[in-house]
Amino acid sequence: MLYWGVAWVFLAVSMAFAILVVNALVPVRREPLTVASFSLGWIPSELPVQVGAFEVIVTVAFAFHGALRTWPGWVGLAVGAASGAGWAELAMAAHRSKSLVDRALADATGGAIKVDGLDPTPVWNRWWRLVIAVPFRFRGIRRTRNVDYWGDGNYRHKLDILTRRSLRAEHAPVLVYIHGGAWMIGDKRQQGIPMMHELVQRGWVCVAVNYRLSPRATWPAHIVDCKRAVAWVREHIAEYGGDPDFIAVSGGSAGGHLSSLLALTPNEPEWQPGFEGLDASVDACVPFYGVYDMTVDPSRSGAYGPGLLDLLERRVMKTARSDNPALFEQASPDRRVTSAAPPMFVFHGTNDTLVPPVVGRYFADRLRQVSEAPVAYVELPRAQHAFDVMASIRSRHTTMGAVRFLEGMRLRVAADPTSGPLLG
Repeated sequence: MLYWGVAWVFLAVSMAFAILVVNALVPVRREPLTVASFSLGWIPSELPVQVGAFEVIVTVAFAFHGALRTWPGWVGLAVGAASGAGWAELAMAAHRSKSLVDRALADATGGAIKVDGLDPTPVWNRWWRLVIAVPFRFRGIRRTRNVDYWGDGNYRHKLDILTRRSLRAEHAPVLVYIHGGAWMIGDKRQQGIPMMHELVQRGWVCVAVNYRLSPRATWPAHIVDCKRAVAWVREHIAEYGGDPDFIAVSGGSAGGHLSSLLALTPNEPEWQPGFEGLDASVDACVPFYGVYDMTVDPSRSGAYGPGLLDLLERRVMKTARSDNPALFEQASPDRRVTSAAPPMFVFHGTNDTLVPPVVGRYFADRLRQVSEAPVAYVELPRAQHAFDVMASIRSRHTTMGAVRFLEGMRLRVAADPTSGPLLG
C-alpha cells in the first residue's frame, strides 16, 4: 500500500510539471486567466534547464522510494519524459534568441548596426550567473543609493547610480532605467539588473529611477517624474563620471511604456511643469514588452481584453476613456511617433500574455515608417512577459543585443550628432 501511495503522489507531481510545461509553451491568452498564466509560466519559460533538472531530481527521489513498483508510477514517468521534451524545446527557443537578435540588428531600418571591435563575450552575464539565475548584488559595482532628483525627500523621487568600482568613470555613456509594474508597483532595485550590470562592467554609468505610483498618483505624474529624473541626469551625471551628451533610456512593461513615451516627447512643456527649461530628451531608447497603446484599441492592441482598460480607467488615469479619449491617446507612444524619434531597439516575446506581441509589432512598424533614426525589432519565441528580469539564457542574448545597439548609437552620436544610422 505504501508504494501505491508514493506512486499516486508521483503521478500527481508529474502532472503538475506537465501543466507548467504546457502553459509555458502555449500560454492562456483569455482573461481572466492571462495573469495566472503569466505567473505560472514566467519562471518555467526563462529557467527551463533549472526547472527540468529539478524535475529529474524529484523523479529520482520518487523512484528511490518505490514509485516505479506500480503502474501509476510508470505513467508518471512517461508524463515526466514528455515534460522533458518540453523543457528541451523551451531551452532551445531561449538559445535561438541570439540569432534572432543578431538578425534584428542586421536588418535594422537604415542599415545594419555594427560595432567594430566590441567584445561579444558577456562580461557580467557569465554562464555561472545563468545557473544561479537570480541577479544578486555584485560587489564589483558601486551603487550610490537614493539620490533625490526632485528635492522633496519623497522616496518615489529618488534614483540609484551604478558605476564600476575598479574604474573611475569619466565621460561615460549613460543608461537611465525605468522599472515596470503596471504603474502601481515596483522599485528601482528590482528590474533591469542583468543589462545594467553588463553595461556598468563595460564602463557605462547606469541610473535606476523611481517614480510616483498609482492609485495614489494620477496620470501624468508618472511620466512627469521620469522626465524630471532625466533632466536631473543631464544636469548632474557628470559629477558621477557620466557623459550628459549621450543618455539612453530603457524599461520593461510599464517602464517600456514610460521610456518610449519619454523618448518620443522631448521637452514637452505639459509634462515638465516647473522645469520647462530643462533638457529631458534622450539619445536612444531600448523598450522591453511595453504598453505602446494606452487607448486599448482592439484594431491595434489585439487581445488585450477589458482588464487593462479597467486598470487604466480606475487606478491610473482615473477617468473613463469615453470621457477623455485625448488623455489616453496622448499617453500612447504609438500615437507620438515622429520623424525626429531617437534610435530604438524594441523587444517583445511571442508568448507574452500581459501585452500581446502585436502591440510591439505595430509600434515597431510605425517607427520604421516614420522615424529617420535606426529602428530594430525582435520577437522572441516562447518568451513570456518580464523575460529580462532574471539572469537567463534569453536575457543574456537580449542584453548583448542591447549592448551592441547602444554602443552603436553612442558611436553614431560621437561621430556626428546629425549623421544618419551607423551602417555595417
